[in-house]
Amino acid sequence: MNNGPVGSKLSLVGWAITKALFGFGHASLLSVSLLHKFMIIFIILVQSFKTKTRIDISYMYTLTAISPAFLMPRKCRAAMHFTVSASDFPPFLPKEVQNIEDPFARKLATRIERLPVQVKFSNQEICIMSSCVKPQIQSQTSPVVLLHGFDSSCLEWRYTLPMLEESGLETWAIDILGWGFSDLEELPSCDVASKRNHLYQFWRSHIRRPVIMVGPSLGAAVAIDFAVNYPEAVDKLVLIDASVYAEGTGDLAKLQKPLAYAGVYLLKSVPLRLYANFLSFSGIALSTAIDWMKVGRLHCLYPWWEDATVNFMTSGGYSVISQIKKVEKRTLIIWGEDDQIVSNKLGVRLHCELPNATIRQIPDCGHIPHVEKPDSVSKLIMEFVGEDVYKEVQTAAL
Repeated sequence: MNNGPVGSKLSLVGWAITKALFGFGHASLLSVSLLHKFMIIFIILVQSFKTKTRIDISYMYTLTAISPAFLMPRKCRAAMHFTVSASDFPPFLPKEVQNIEDPFARKLATRIERLPVQVKFSNQEICIMSSCVKPQIQSQTSPVVLLHGFDSSCLEWRYTLPMLEESGLETWAIDILGWGFSDLEELPSCDVASKRNHLYQFWRSHIRRPVIMVGPSLGAAVAIDFAVNYPEAVDKLVLIDASVYAEGTGDLAKLQKPLAYAGVYLLKSVPLRLYANFLSFSGIALSTAIDWMKVGRLHCLYPWWEDATVNFMTSGGYSVISQIKKVEKRTLIIWGEDDQIVSNKLGVRLHCELPNATIRQIPDCGHIPHVEKPDSVSKLIMEFVGEDVYKEVQTAAL
């Protein structure tokens, strides 16, 4: 197939978006066959967009030829006794939240709130109603703050957050500026400095205690950047399948605005989101992939999402390689052994470069352990939090 110069530009956008969605700069870690499947989907999507043809999702599934076997974590299956009605959802969430079937996503969605955060951008102070899930309990230990990955939301934590709360941990889930469910009708800058400043002002306004910050995937870069710039706000770090060795958004920062917006259009497309799920989880069922796709792209339905995402991508994104050795906080690294997006070899490298770190790998697990293996992740975080409590008890007993 000869696509000419237009096809070449579309291929560039496709490659750049692959890098963006699958861990920035780590697209080279994907197998050739997986990239080939993505490009098939990409070309079909572009052609359907040009001809206004409806895409058959089952056909996409046939093309990717992924095994449909998938099991929800044991503790999650055992706890599926609650129901959530449409009236329980906050009114600011997109109405499509009602189409989500996952009971844990529905339950967590009912707890999402918007809290006021005063932030100064370009000598102008604005109040951003910032989305989060607030703790249901308060504890004597440092609060746990859960971030999320690239272009995601606090709903990533639908399985793990309840487990952390059940163990007695004071747990927040905060949406990073530009993603999630904050009100961005008055759109601020969404570059790295703005995301950092917003997160700090959120902490300063509503938490005001050193936290245990948990960052998965690109959220690990957010956590490292935050800990180096605001060490007084962080007690410990937990980095999960960390995407921290990329040089920002790469080619996306060089794209002209029309191409950047075309890429962002692809980023929220159903086929690409489904493909991301197939990459992230081994043996996921099609029905589960479709429902999780609805969860993962819910925030993309806000009218400001495209502008916020283009703003971030063209700003250059996160580049924290030089900051890694500056992290002085005790750090737990968690990695899925079967991660197909960011190699666990990079987890070993990160362990070597961080001054004060421990690494734990989870077998039979992909890129998003807090969704795929929430019981293992919650146990590791609880043990990590409990280390200092145990030491304090031992010291007091002497």
